[in-house]
Amino acid sequence: MSSILTHAPELKRAQRIDSMGISEIVRIGAMATERKKKGHPVVILGAGEPDFDTPEHIKQAAIDAIRAGATKYTALDGTPELKAAIIEKFRRENGLDFAPHEITASAGAKQVIYNAFMATLNPGDEVILTQPCWTTYMDMVTIADGTPVSVICSEENGFRLQAEDLEAAITPRTRWLLLNSPSNPTGTAYRAEHLRPLLDVLMRHPHVWLLTDDIYEHLVYDDQPFVTPLQLEPGLRDRTLTVNGVSKAYAMTGWRLGYGAGPKALISAMATVQSQSTTNPCSVSQFAATAALNGPQEVLAERREIFRQRRDLVVDRLNAIDGIHCRRPEGAFYTFASCAGLLGRKTPAGDVINSDSDFCQYLLEAYDTAIVPGSCFGLSPYFRISYAASTEDLQLACDRIAAACEALR
Repeated sequence: MSSILTHAPELKRAQRIDSMGISEIVRIGAMATERKKKGHPVVILGAGEPDFDTPEHIKQAAIDAIRAGATKYTALDGTPELKAAIIEKFRRENGLDFAPHEITASAGAKQVIYNAFMATLNPGDEVILTQPCWTTYMDMVTIADGTPVSVICSEENGFRLQAEDLEAAITPRTRWLLLNSPSNPTGTAYRAEHLRPLLDVLMRHPHVWLLTDDIYEHLVYDDQPFVTPLQLEPGLRDRTLTVNGVSKAYAMTGWRLGYGAGPKALISAMATVQSQSTTNPCSVSQFAATAALNGPQEVLAERREIFRQRRDLVVDRLNAIDGIHCRRPEGAFYTFASCAGLLGRKTPAGDVINSDSDFCQYLLEAYDTAIVPGSCFGLSPYFRISYAASTEDLQLACDRIAAACEALR
């Protein structure tokens, strides 16, 4: 009688993901959610998504599409109607003109970036990333066999990349510079005077392409205009991919619809990658995104003002706490505060706060407040708060952070 296997064979993981694990942000969120399930009054301020609902006219467009039977495969990288809406968006809001073959739509801005790296990177090709940054950028470069090159952007410089640091980071293997403005996690926004020196560097290095992640475009505060690099330097048009989407501006994170604009050859190569992964983005989401881009835009200003008020609330409360310093961000919905003044202090239980991770763990376990350590984004000792939450939750969280810091010895 043949023996029967009682256990599954060991999985042989691909080397390209050996250095990756579950996102620390996801892990913290899971811990916080588990505590909440057990009855703890946890306030979770780690989410990178608006707490608002998708506007009604956008939801109605999706419902109408479903009822009309628009649930089949579409064109590979976007319907003609969606591409026309994206083209009009770039013309109306950014003064940029693109043709349909220069536009791509995917299952989120994240996939647009992933497609670009998969379509262009060979082993050893380098991508310059500004750190702190959304760490998914780094992992996407690695999966595509590229080499991430991190350039630390200090608070002293507003967490912005400096021209001399960009120049020093460029090598013959550099393929891309990735800029995210406004930024996750710092909320830093680049104005024209910040971008111009960087674009001058790129003009001196014609082998380096620019990928600009503009997903937080509509969340810039204090009457500062949003600027995307191609508005300032048309000479980079043939080597720039401008990435955006509907998730943050229109509260459509779950609809998974992002888009990009770039030179025809790049967009075609990205379509090849997408054809062998997801094929077209969700048909219903494309109808919804078309309605979002073509429809009334007043909601953007209304929600931006609410976010600005929340930003000021959190920044002012944090700066009133001994041991914490928080720069006032220009955009997005994150604060990135320093907790350097808390290091070395002890909790009531006698544990020493040696790092931002220790501080965040202490807040979660002792004060039921979930925030994300700066180490997740490549810069310590900081912590990120997402103020895409109700004013009541933000007030409560700030009360708890103040009490937690006051309890330290």
